[in-house]
Amino acid sequence: MEQMLESLRTQQVSKGLLEEIRQFRETHTVRNQAKGRITRPEIPFYGKDIFEMAAYSLLQGENILLTGTKATGKNVLAENLAYLFGRPLYNISFHVNTDSSTLIGTDTFKNNEVQLRTGPVYESAVNGGFAVLDEVNMAKNEAVSVLHAALDYRRIIDVPGYERIQMDEAARFIGTMNYGYAGTRELNEALVSRFLVIDMPPVTEENLSLVLRYLFPDMKTGGREQVCGLFLDLQTKASNHEISTKPLDMRGLIGALKTIRGGLSPRLAIRMGIVNKTFDIFERELVEDIVMTRIPESWTAAEFF
Repeated sequence: MEQMLESLRTQQVSKGLLEEIRQFRETHTVRNQAKGRITRPEIPFYGKDIFEMAAYSLLQGENILLTGTKATGKNVLAENLAYLFGRPLYNISFHVNTDSSTLIGTDTFKNNEVQLRTGPVYESAVNGGFAVLDEVNMAKNEAVSVLHAALDYRRIIDVPGYERIQMDEAARFIGTMNYGYAGTRELNEALVSRFLVIDMPPVTEENLSLVLRYLFPDMKTGGREQVCGLFLDLQTKASNHEISTKPLDMRGLIGALKTIRGGLSPRLAIRMGIVNKTFDIFERELVEDIVMTRIPESWTAAEFF
């Protein structure tokens, strides 16, 4: 926790805000059965203004919707917020078959009687958790409509055939959505009105460098600069629609760097983590050309670590 807070102090996040988050954490205790869901993020979130907008919103009881293109740190921000607020984290990945039973729960037969097997939204409401509605724009309106009362001032979830749930005071919803993914659709206006919307900006060279320094403190400056340049080159190409966003993969980049640290050839590692993420032969050649300008074939792992 202290390491995450120090990262925010370094970014000059408001001291008053951090104090309010601490008071929130101390005021809203967590049930023992939910403490295992308080998980430490792999990396801190870098972006002062975005963090402050999100944190102030949550402190005032609002739900937030994080929008933007791929690799802008939406899930990283959600994980950091849940951890810093000391809340159990519930991730719900939406798809076309997500329905109310997926979110709230469904009947099951246990101990010779019908019981409700609770879903993540139910659990989050009861335990005061932060529920991340991941790729919420992939869900059908019928699925998210069950959340309308929970997302506004009523903060109530009706479970057909069971009790009416009054949500815990600490419970919040964090929606995330990418533009242009296959299967996505326009969000219902009634749903959007229940969120404060934060548009996530593209990652900057400074923030990407900070992430890499945090994850790979033993990484050489020259190698880090080339990796940052490669990712930003791909980001620019994707924003200009010269390539798709498939190779713009932060998880893939981090995975590639881990294999380089293990001793794998940088070009082979980048091929696995970035180049091969696209299955179009023409696009793959374009991405390979971009990689060649940043990482020569002759480079070894020693150039990075």
